[in-house]
This record gives sequence, structure tokens and C-alpha cells, in this order.
Amino acid sequence: MNALYDFSYLTGSIHEWLSERVSPHAVTIVEMILVGISFMLLFAILGIVLVYAERKVSAFFQQRLGPMRVGKWGTAQTIADVIKLLLKEPLMNKEADKFLFNLAPFVIMIAAFMAIAALPFAKGLQALDFDIGILYVAAVSSLGVIGILLAGWSSNNKYSLIGAMRSGAQILSYELSVALSLLTIVVLTGSLQLSVIVESQADGWWIFKGHIPAFIAFIIFLIASTAETNRGPFDIAEAESELTAGFHTEYSGLKFAFFFLAEFANMFIVSAIGATVFLGGWMPLHIGSWEGFNAVMDFIPPIFWFFGKVSFLIFMMMWFRWTFPRLRIDQLLTLEWKYLLPINLVNIVVMAFLGLMGWHF
Repeated sequence: MNALYDFSYLTGSIHEWLSERVSPHAVTIVEMILVGISFMLLFAILGIVLVYAERKVSAFFQQRLGPMRVGKWGTAQTIADVIKLLLKEPLMNKEADKFLFNLAPFVIMIAAFMAIAALPFAKGLQALDFDIGILYVAAVSSLGVIGILLAGWSSNNKYSLIGAMRSGAQILSYELSVALSLLTIVVLTGSLQLSVIVESQADGWWIFKGHIPAFIAFIIFLIASTAETNRGPFDIAEAESELTAGFHTEYSGLKFAFFFLAEFANMFIVSAIGATVFLGGWMPLHIGSWEGFNAVMDFIPPIFWFFGKVSFLIFMMMWFRWTFPRLRIDQLLTLEWKYLLPINLVNIVVMAFLGLMGWHF
């Protein structure tokens, strides 16, 4: 990998510059503040870009133009929506539990912030590099369901409560398939550390090296992660024809914007995990002994590879939403417990056998 694109030099020089000027405790605090601000800016940009992309992708599949009036090709439409949400009056049901009602959107956003901190964006560009990275991400990302349940219960609205209960059942069910599909690749790498998983794909991505079981795990991960983020066709927690807006029916203004942003942030996070584990993360595409081809691929910056793969997976999730009809709650749970979970269990046993015999590339 070309050392030109190693962010360790940049982060190391910032750390040394701070260490020469302030105490070690102050260095830690300043670095934490810088990382926090960086992720806040990333979330804000992601929200604006992904909402615009969602509108254009849905328009493409429905053979229309999408937003075109505000800004060039409608690019300023999302910014106008952000301004509207910031200026909108935050209303609250007088019978609602005020403390939990206000706390719920922050719980969801905090869970997203904790999860994104462990993602390796490029070589040396990772806030936290735990040796149990996948376990950590799976654990903290599932905390978001607590915010959803709090929002539904504290709103004192039967539609919100039903939406929250549906969402809780859905997320807890599909969390199993997401975790097992990731463990299928962990069997090959022998590590839960995300940076180690990326490095293990320097000579090829696991979706290609892991044979058919890796591809099956990737498909299951795509389906289960789409369901876990409450996106169509699994958006029964927000079924407008039944539950108005689901668990966030009573929310408006900035708090509603937090729920809206959390959905797109979670979509980015699960796509980033899929890209890291199955598609090599920031690793370029290498093909065997094709030295010339591999050298050319190495000149593309790793961060471009990472965001390119994440964009591909996000597009796939948007494709699902605007192609398939919404499932009923019984169909959704049947898909997980009767089909995806048994297939996953058999698949991980097959992958363990392949790993034991060394029958992978």
C-alpha cells in the first residue's frame, strides 16, 4: 500500500504537536473534542447528501426527475428542509413523559456516534481500534432500539407505542442474522478487530476469497441490515397507512430531525461494516499476480475505495426500498426465524469446515 495515503503520519503529527504544548490529560481531551466535531460534521453532511440521493434514486426508479426547483438539479432542497426543521416549533403531547420524550432522540444519536467511532475509514484513520471491534459495533448499534422504545412509550400515543414494539421485535430478531453473517467471515480472519480484518484482505476481498458461503453471508447481511435499520420493505414500524408515522408520530422540529438523521446514519454504518468485512474496507481491488493492475489500483486513495464501496451498498439498500412492497409483521418475522437464521447457522458451519481444511483462497 502506498505510504502516501497513510493517515497515521497526519494523526501522529497532530498528537506530537499537541503534546509539545499541553499536558497529557489536555491532549486526550482536545483529541476527543476534535474527533467528536469531525463526526458531527460527517453526520451533518451524510444527512444532507443521503436524503438528496434517496430522492433522486427513488425518482429514477419511478421514472421521474425528483427535486429540481431549489438549487441546481434540486441540490439545495435538502438544505431548505434542514432550515425548516430547525425553525419549526417543537410540540409535545401534554400527557407525554417529558423527560423520556426529550431523551429518546439523543439515545438513538449517541448509539450511532458510538458505532461510527470504530469504523476504519482509511489506513490510520480510525478513532477506536478495539480488538473486539465487531462485537463492540454490534453491541452499541443495538442500543438504538432503547431510544425507539422510549420514544414510543413516552409519547402517550397508541400508534407510537405499536410502532415502537414492532421496531423492537424487528431489530432484536434481525440482529441475530447480522451478527452470524459477520461471524462467518470472522471464522476466516481469526480476529474481531476491524483493522485486522481489512489487512487480511490485502490480496483479495473475502466475498471472493471465501467462496459461496461468503457470498451467502453477504446476501444475508444485506437483507438483515436493511431490516435492522427499519428501511423498506421492512419499514413496518413506520407504516403510514396503519401507524401514521410510527414511533416518532408525536415528534416535530429538531427532535424529529434527529430520528430522520439517525436512520440515514445507521444506513451508512451498516453499509460501512459490510464494506469493511466483505469488500475489503479501504483496500483496493487486487487480482492475484497482476502486478501492473494492482499497482494502478494502489494509486487510488484508500478513502475513495472505502466511500465508493459504502455508496454501492447504500444504493443497494435504496434499490430494495423502491422496488419491493412492504412486508407484513408476520411475513417479516417468518423471513428471519424460518429462513435467514437457519440458513445462517448452516452457512457458518460450512465456512468453519472450509476454514479448517484451508479450502479458501
